[in-house]
Amino acid sequence: MAVPTAPTRSLDLPIRRAKVELTPATRGLASVDGWLYVAVTAICAFGLVMVYSASEVLAYDQTGNPSYYFERQCIYMVMGGALLLALARLDYHHLLRWSRLIGLVTVLLLLAVLVPHVGVEVNGARRWFDLGLFQLQPSAVAALAAIIVLGRWLSDRGTLIRSWRGIRDYVIVLLVPVALILAEKDLGSTIVVASVGGILLFLAGARYRHLVTLLAIGAGAGWLTVLAEPYRLSRLTCFGQSLVNADPLNSCWQGIQALYGLGRGGLTGVGLGNSIQKYLWLPEAHTDFIFAIIGEELGLIGAAGVVLAFTFLAWRGIRASLRAPDRFGTLLAGGITAWICIQVFVNVAAVTALIPTTGIPLPFISYGGTALVMNLAGMGILCNVSAQGRRPGPTERRGFAGVAHQGALSCAHVDRRGRDGGAPDPGAGGRRRVARR
Repeated sequence: MAVPTAPTRSLDLPIRRAKVELTPATRGLASVDGWLYVAVTAICAFGLVMVYSASEVLAYDQTGNPSYYFERQCIYMVMGGALLLALARLDYHHLLRWSRLIGLVTVLLLLAVLVPHVGVEVNGARRWFDLGLFQLQPSAVAALAAIIVLGRWLSDRGTLIRSWRGIRDYVIVLLVPVALILAEKDLGSTIVVASVGGILLFLAGARYRHLVTLLAIGAGAGWLTVLAEPYRLSRLTCFGQSLVNADPLNSCWQGIQALYGLGRGGLTGVGLGNSIQKYLWLPEAHTDFIFAIIGEELGLIGAAGVVLAFTFLAWRGIRASLRAPDRFGTLLAGGITAWICIQVFVNVAAVTALIPTTGIPLPFISYGGTALVMNLAGMGILCNVSAQGRRPGPTERRGFAGVAHQGALSCAHVDRRGRDGGAPDPGAGGRRRVARR
């Protein structure tokens, strides 16, 4: 009698694979614009190389360690990179809840740095907190905070911004950080924050006549601030005249040395590490004037490559803004992209003598602590907006029932200038059509 045997499972049967569901945090990185990551990473890596090259002589002269500034820049880069990854995973709609707190903390920092013996004073300017391991610059924090706060403010007001009343209220809010930064005698950061505020107003759909009026008022106010400080007027004099004839050994020295470096570089440069201007001829060679060292060592080709890299980054940022799933995301991505682009323009234009000299670093490349960390934090927020805009299917917004107007914000979309509720891009997340990549 045959003994029954247990049925054997055929080895040819298909094996069921477990369905892996992505969490919101994982999905945020999985669907992000990869080219945006590549651009930021490449620029940061290039920046590390150039910081070492531009600062090795100064670092050895000051500390005996040629890698001093490079090592500190690596620490700042790690801090900023960690913040970028964290904010790329965090749904940017949480910033709606935290915007008032962010604004309050920023204003307190801007006020505290003006207090004697609290803020560090250098050459008559009080802009930093000395925290031992590094110095915190509140004006760099204020730029990103202003984008978040003003983006929330414009999102809540809607079409009110197309009236004089809305413009008046917006200007009052914008003047708070602008006035406090100006009190620190940081005209460069003041111009950047005010310019970003104007671009946000444009993106929100303000009328052209309002924008032109504000531009005229801002230009007049800027001229008065230049006249208020002798050193600003001397920089303007250098710009208006020949650098050599104006004041070659004092206020115009930095601009002259920067142009010498760019001219010496020619088309292909003198070679990486072979700069002469960094041998204490060019002040701030590793910070505000690092673009001159790039032009000297890598030539016109290297300098043009840097500009093209930032142009590519700007394109991806604009693309993320147009595909954002709601009005707040559009303003947030547009404001961050404008913030980076304005810094690049001001820095490169100042180094090449197209505008008067200002103290604005080159994003991701110049040596600096707070500025680098905040720029990378802004990129993290931009990556999250990009991820939610690229994601096909309806975008769910859970856990924000307590935020005012959140239901409207999650469904409303803006056009190129926020005039109506139409979709800015047919491929944006939350629509039936899938974005072309």
